[in-house]
Amino acid sequence: MATLDTRAVLSGFVVTLAIGILGGLTLPLTGITLPSVGWAATGLLGGFVAGYIAGDGVGNGAVNGIVGTTLGALIVGGILAVLGTVLFGLVGLATVLVWALFLGFHAIPGAIGGGLGGMVKRREPEPAGRPAGR
Repeated sequence: MATLDTRAVLSGFVVTLAIGILGGLTLPLTGITLPSVGWAATGLLGGFVAGYIAGDGVGNGAVNGIVGTTLGALIVGGILAVLGTVLFGLVGLATVLVWALFLGFHAIPGAIGGGLGGMVKRREPEPAGRPAGR
């Protein structure tokens, strides 16, 4: 069963948030002039970091990647909601509604990246062997 690792989720969240804000606010219809990385690449990178730190296989990495990237996308979307609605009025509100539709799509690349990260750092317990006889 997959367990949430707080450190892994927070790391994935920070990476997703940093790339989302510094990489051009990677949500659709933003109109920001900074170069955009893309929401899929943001999710893959944030999920990979979360999955790598969580380790313990593909399933555990995918769960931590989903949670980390979705939290990051939620915060970036909240920042856009405040700025977009204040600066652009009704158009900003429409952007927020479209963003809410795309929020679920952030979990998919987060799961893929988290699974890859968990696969790269496969930290499984050693199988218990029989004790050496004397």
